[in-house]
Amino acid sequence: MTEEQTKKCHAIIHAHAIAAAAGNAVPVPGLGIATDMVAMTTMTMTLCGVFGGSLTDEAAKALAIAAIKNTMLKQPIKTLTKELSKLIPGLGQIVAPGISIVMFEAAGWTIAKDLESKFARNDK
Repeated sequence: MTEEQTKKCHAIIHAHAIAAAAGNAVPVPGLGIATDMVAMTTMTMTLCGVFGGSLTDEAAKALAIAAIKNTMLKQPIKTLTKELSKLIPGLGQIVAPGISIVMFEAAGWTIAKDLESKFARNDK
């Protein structure tokens, strides 16, 4: 990944992580997962453009689902804590967005590396 690509990915991932955190601040269990899916799908499509590729909405959704699934499997306590914290007034609005940002960062960089390797192979 070039330095310019890294900077673009950094900005894209952070912007989408903040958007997901805002959606996760709403104290409704389950709403965060829907917000995460939308933000992850748009982030995936935007990251794809950084590497000169393109994906359909369905392909981006599939990558987003896989990334969220892998992140949840690697960090099940964080995922459970994020959703359960919303049941406690006040606490959920602090805990859930913070956890969402951490999970988004991890998933975003995983997707960026996957897309880089996918489109680097297509260039050769």
